[in-house]
Amino acid sequence: MKTAACLDNLPPYLFAEIDRKRDEKRAQGIDVISLGIGDPDTPTPRHIVDAMAEAIRKPINHRYPDYAGSPAYRRACAEWMRRRFGVDDLDPDTEVLALIGSKEGIAHLHLAFSNPGDWSLVPGIGYPVYSGGAVLTNSNSWYMPMHEEDGFLARFWECPPEILAKSKMMFLCYPSNPTAATAPEEYLDRAIAFAKEHDLLLVYDNAYSEIGFDGYQAPSILERPGAKEVCIELFSLSKGYNMTGWRIGFAAGNPQAVKALGTIKNNLDSGQFTAIQEAAIAAMLGPQDCVQQMCDIYRRRRDLIVDALNAIGMQVEAPKATIYVWAKVPDGYTSAQFTEKVLEEANVIVAAGTAYGPYGEGFIRISLTTPDDRILEAVQRIKATL
Repeated sequence: MKTAACLDNLPPYLFAEIDRKRDEKRAQGIDVISLGIGDPDTPTPRHIVDAMAEAIRKPINHRYPDYAGSPAYRRACAEWMRRRFGVDDLDPDTEVLALIGSKEGIAHLHLAFSNPGDWSLVPGIGYPVYSGGAVLTNSNSWYMPMHEEDGFLARFWECPPEILAKSKMMFLCYPSNPTAATAPEEYLDRAIAFAKEHDLLLVYDNAYSEIGFDGYQAPSILERPGAKEVCIELFSLSKGYNMTGWRIGFAAGNPQAVKALGTIKNNLDSGQFTAIQEAAIAAMLGPQDCVQQMCDIYRRRRDLIVDALNAIGMQVEAPKATIYVWAKVPDGYTSAQFTEKVLEEANVIVAAGTAYGPYGEGFIRISLTTPDDRILEAVQRIKATL
């Protein structure tokens, strides 16, 4: 039996590997603290669960869902965009598409736009699915340089002309996973202009839009002039509403891109369970105090871990957004060496920066989705190894 050749070029999925290492240690009876995966540890808010409980009892919801998402769900997404960002010109019928989580939307966009041999511009430090989707379509990824000195803003303008001529898409994510960096409006405007100039689809992954601190609120790229001409933006309910396991999100923006992605999905999946869509409507259009409560929890944990890591001599800046802290490894270590050291000697799992791309060397990503006491214990264990 021979598998597809593209599988030979696909590295082990980062988060599956983290789970494997965790389970391997725990099988040996070892107490492992995982700071590796961004999976909220607090439950989905009660009013969302109640909406799901009501929706699941409706026989009409037990049938195949609408492929593009129910009209009610797509209208709710458009209304949420209006309330949250002031984006009031989205057509729910042609410019909004339900997703089974934003991850599948990212991967399926490659099927919709990339031919074998084409290129996509992806963050040099970013979510692995941006490049993984390219591998599965036998297309290529050019890693945009990202450096600490300019706030980890991807330098798309440095793409060589010969690659740019063969490129179809550019992926950006701000607030960033994993760096937690944020992007100013002028950067977004420059990215939109670049995409127009070079006939690129600008894919803007806004999965962390709702997790902000110290007064920071992430923008939608669709707020910017001319964005809808070249942009498709992806949203997820996973982090802001603690719905990771529910697998629900949506895409919005350029109608041609939305249609193309919908065509792929029509042929590969049958949509998300309508009851989950109804619960997501309750999340987006219901009380939003739960979002602020989540932000308060993560802000407190951010402060705990940033203070604790700085106290033991690691260099860490407090992020304005996301559920991650992006920290420099101590002098004398590579990202992989330090990750391995704290796993073997401290039984703490962190993610090596290089797992997110070639410009992640020298850093680790730490997730805030662990109770406060375990975060502090993890830092103390790390301190003992240094």
